[in-house]
Amino acid sequence: MYKGKNFLAIIPARAGSKGLVGKNIRPLCGKPLIGWSIEAGLASQYIDEVMVTTDSKEIADVARMFGASIPFLRPSDLASDVATTFDVVNHVIDFYLTEKKCQFDYIVLLEPTSPLREKFDLDLMIEKIVKMEKEFDGIVSVGEVHEHPSIMKKIIDNQIESYVKDMAMVMRRQDNDAAYFPYGVGYIVKTNRLLREKTFYPSRTTHYLIKRYQCYEIDDIYDFLAIENIMKYEWDLV
Repeated sequence: MYKGKNFLAIIPARAGSKGLVGKNIRPLCGKPLIGWSIEAGLASQYIDEVMVTTDSKEIADVARMFGASIPFLRPSDLASDVATTFDVVNHVIDFYLTEKKCQFDYIVLLEPTSPLREKFDLDLMIEKIVKMEKEFDGIVSVGEVHEHPSIMKKIIDNQIESYVKDMAMVMRRQDNDAAYFPYGVGYIVKTNRLLREKTFYPSRTTHYLIKRYQCYEIDDIYDFLAIENIMKYEWDLV
């Protein structure tokens, strides 16, 4: 809890993964991938509960070993490719409200595929969104992209064209405004606003800027290998 506001951290981790099979419990620098996100949530001095929503008993068992709450196994219809993050989180919110008679002021979404969190990232995000609660309803971690949209291309009928046409006349990409990508270090949103707008990007959303080395998330084996080596380099891990 922080300044009278309570926080539920939700880590979504379904069994099915086409990009990298079994990635959520794949060993990464000495612990399962999901373990990094659970430990980050539990290390926060403000987050009241860290829970994992999964359809997999194996993932659930690993998550419990790291101290996460697993109040249920996710229904199969919410573990499909078409189920949205909002659908999954909405199910969690409804469960806590109806089964545990528990409400949270804010939801903290921690993607297990973004393990490169620094010690105080989540608490700094919480402090910022609560401090600015009258102006903003959510906060998202973002990192500056180096593959700027101005240089992106698309292929139409075997011909390369500018992906963003109104940037095509700019000769140097550094002449464009900086571009940012929402890496999954953290998403925090007021629960009532999340339920109303059904997105972790409500109309009033502010940002939390992460460092260059944190601008990675795991979708395939190459991302995994990159993050593994970043951890070894930045955090002096074996």
